[in-house]
Amino acid sequence: MTKRATRRRGAELEDALLRAAADELAESGYAGLTMDRVARRAGTNKNALYRRWPDRLALGIAAYRLLAKSFQPPDTGALREDALETLRLANRHWSSPLGAILRELMAAAGSAQELLAQLSDRSADTTAATWLLILGRAVARGEAHPEALHPRVATVAIDLLRNEFVTRGAPTAPDEVLREIVDEVYLPLVRARGSVTERG
Repeated sequence: MTKRATRRRGAELEDALLRAAADELAESGYAGLTMDRVARRAGTNKNALYRRWPDRLALGIAAYRLLAKSFQPPDTGALREDALETLRLANRHWSSPLGAILRELMAAAGSAQELLAQLSDRSADTTAATWLLILGRAVARGEAHPEALHPRVATVAIDLLRNEFVTRGAPTAPDEVLREIVDEVYLPLVRARGSVTERG
């Protein structure tokens, strides 16, 4: 007699579905993502997917967010090197298969603001937290003043890199540009925050 598999429900089933979708997305990109393939991979039926995500775009965005949330910021012991390496990682991400998936999803979402927000809001929160962590370590080491711990100051380097992607029309930037962003804009801005307060 064949033993019947335990039926998954609730969060356990949703987690299995999302992980199956993330695996499909990583292997085949958004173009190859289908509800049928995800359901087969998760060992369930499409109805279980449609009860949670209305279409493959919504599922793709959720799966991408799962893939993208495992980033760990570098800790080199120096603010300049942490900032440069983080920009280099972002540079590689945008030209990587995962970055290509993000661009596919953004193109598919088009002008659907609600779906675009699901991509950008989590990304913005994660980005700010990453750069505030890097800057917080620098403050603890005495490389920067606590006044520098402001989200707009912390994220200016990555914002400038994103602007490079937009204006150049390419998902990568030369390392020389990354060094200019850090040395000519980011570090002077961070250092100015404390010195302005001291002079005042």
